[in-house]
Amino acid sequence: MTGLRTSRPGRAGQYVALLCYLVFLAFPFLWLISTAFKPPRELGSLHPTWIPKDPTLDNFRQAFDEQPLLQAAANSMIVALAAALIAVVIATPMAYVMARNRSRLSTAATGWVVVSQAFPFVLVIIPLFLVLKNLHLINTLTGLIMVYAVWSLPFALWMLLGYVRAVPRELEEAAAVDGAGRLRILVSVTAPLLAPGIVATSLFALITAWNEFFFALVLLKTPQQQTLPVVLTHFLGAEGVADLGPLAAAAFLATLPSLVIFAIIQRRITGGMLAGAVKS
Repeated sequence: MTGLRTSRPGRAGQYVALLCYLVFLAFPFLWLISTAFKPPRELGSLHPTWIPKDPTLDNFRQAFDEQPLLQAAANSMIVALAAALIAVVIATPMAYVMARNRSRLSTAATGWVVVSQAFPFVLVIIPLFLVLKNLHLINTLTGLIMVYAVWSLPFALWMLLGYVRAVPRELEEAAAVDGAGRLRILVSVTAPLLAPGIVATSLFALITAWNEFFFALVLLKTPQQQTLPVVLTHFLGAEGVADLGPLAAAAFLATLPSLVIFAIIQRRITGGMLAGAVKS
């Protein structure tokens, strides 16, 4: 009972800290939604309110009239899906080999994963631009997909390494005794158990590509090829003055795909498919 009494204040403190953190994270998004539905008169008010007094959809209509948001969203989705798929398809067998075969090469590859995440975008953009220019991939979605796939690969590999190491070797050894080869073991035994990890890794790679701005800004020039984060900057005037209402409306729409994806697959990520398979 004494231990229970002493743990309750600590647990309450954890819940309070978590609640404060959630409020901190939710504040910008809630304010964004409020701004998206406010008319110009309320946006310029000296006493802003959380709930719009006269909500309107004019900001959304103006946003679609001023900029090609649908085309930009389609470009972003194509690039994000393709980059995430390529990164995960390449990272899955690499993670399997590195996790099952401990060697100097595997250690060096792990070090490359860590070091590659420390490089800022500015250091690689000039040589990257020159390489893509020689390949005639500047201002193309194909070039941007290649960049995002390569940039997401180290993180995807690092995530999948942990999931592969959590798969018991006994399951693979049992399949090998039954005559399955390495490829068959990876496809029929390991890959199904890695489903939560593959889904989570794909999600992070997809959202990273969806939100990325710097590479898209440098590599894409024509409005027909630009992605959604780049198009959102067009709501800023020549002197840096933002068209706040349409910008908030467009930014709110840009966040919806990420929220929808999380809502759909959150059970698959946390469902414990791996634990259930091991118990059986």
